[in-house]
Amino acid sequence: MDHSETSFWRRVAADFGWTRSSYFLISLFLATIAVIGVVWWPLLRAELAYIDWDRPLWGQVDWLLLGLFALMSLLITAGADVRADVLIAIVGLIGGLVIESWGTQTHLWDYYTMERPPFWIIPAWPIASLSVDRLVRLLHLLLPWNARKVYVLAYWPLFIIFYVLMLQFVWPTVDKSLTVMALILCAFLISTPTDHRMAVLTFVAAAGLGYFLELWGTTRYCWTYYTRETPPLFAVLAHGMASVSFWRVTVLARVLLDRLELRDVRHAGRRRVDRVKEGGS
Repeated sequence: MDHSETSFWRRVAADFGWTRSSYFLISLFLATIAVIGVVWWPLLRAELAYIDWDRPLWGQVDWLLLGLFALMSLLITAGADVRADVLIAIVGLIGGLVIESWGTQTHLWDYYTMERPPFWIIPAWPIASLSVDRLVRLLHLLLPWNARKVYVLAYWPLFIIFYVLMLQFVWPTVDKSLTVMALILCAFLISTPTDHRMAVLTFVAAAGLGYFLELWGTTRYCWTYYTRETPPLFAVLAHGMASVSFWRVTVLARVLLDRLELRDVRHAGRRRVDRVKEGGS
C-alpha cells in the first residue's frame, strides 16, 4: 500500500472517529455473530433453507437486516473506547436479559422458537446500547445546549405519554409480579429525572433505532406481540425507556466505581506513608 492509499484510509478513519478500540469492537461483534451461528446452527440452517437458489439472490436479500447491520457496525466503531464502552455493554447485556425475561415470561411477546427468553437475542442488546450511545453523542453535537427549558418542557409530556401507553399495553399482565416491578421501576425513573436533556435525547435516539429493529423483527415473525401489531407503538417507545434506564444505571455504576477507585488510591497512599514512617523510626 503506497503513501496516498495510507493517507486516504487515515482520513476515512478520522472522519468516522475510528480508534484502536473500534477494530476491537467490530471484531468482537463479528465473532459474536459467528458464535451464534455455530451454537444455534439449526436455526441458521432453517433460515438458509428458505433461499431459492433457482432465483436471483438479489431479490431474496433482507435489505432491512443488512442495513441495520451496517448502520450499527458504523455506530459502535465511531469514537469507540473500550474502557468506557465495556460498562455500557455489560449494563445493556444484563438489562436486555431482564427485559426479555419479563416480556417472554408474561407472553407480552413470543419468539418463533418459543424460548423464554432465547439467549441468541441477548447479545443484540449491548450492541444496540452502544449504537444508541453514539446516536446520543451525535444529537449532542447537532442540538443546542442552552435550551434547558425546552428539554424540561419536552420531558414530562414525552414520558407521561409513554407511561400511559405502557399501562394500556401491559394491563392484561398486571397481575404478574414482573409487570408490577416493571411499572414501579419506570414510574421511579420517570419521576426522578437527573438530566432532562440527556433523558430526552436518549429516549429519542433509542426509539428511532428501535422502530427499525421492531419493524424487522415483527414483519419477519422473529418475535410477535400479543396485539399482532407490526410493530406496536409501545414497543418502539419502550426502546427509549429501556435506554434511559440503562443510561441511569451506567451513570450510577461509574460513580460507585470512581469512589471505589478513589478509596483504593487513598488506602494505597496511607500505606506508603505508614511504610515511610516505619522506615524513619
